[in-house]
Amino acid sequence: MAVLALAIVSLLLLLLVFWVWSRTRRLGRRLDSLTRGQDDKDLSKVLDAHLDKVFAVSSEVDELTVRTAVAESNLRRSFQRIGLVRFNPFEDTGGNQSFALALLDANGDGLVLSSLHSRAGTRVYAKSVNGGRSETALSEEEAEAVRQAMAGTGPRTTAGA
Repeated sequence: MAVLALAIVSLLLLLLVFWVWSRTRRLGRRLDSLTRGQDDKDLSKVLDAHLDKVFAVSSEVDELTVRTAVAESNLRRSFQRIGLVRFNPFEDTGGNQSFALALLDANGDGLVLSSLHSRAGTRVYAKSVNGGRSETALSEEEAEAVRQAMAGTGPRTTAGA
């Protein structure tokens, strides 16, 4: 009877050893998958290397956030609203070669360039614009160019003044 009891206990211990061995193999494979590409396979070193990479990426993201904010700030001051009106102010010239060009930033600040073309020559004028309005009087074409720029509509040609 004692032999039978020892045989059963031995069998149970053998099953327990097999179970521990298979569990250890699974854990070993899992450790290998976590540390793949690393020679020393020290999980703490692998995790430290990954954390260093995470902190480096986080630092780069912070730097890019700052650079993006600066770029967006600069972009608001760049010409992004443009209006162009071509027209013929004089009867003796053709082809709508005169124009009013409004160049404005996001706040509606900028300038209006006007070119009046005639047979005798071409004259160019510039007027400042603040908040979509000019302190000096604008011609009908200049005012239309500013309206286009503020509305974001495209260029157009008028029949004449």
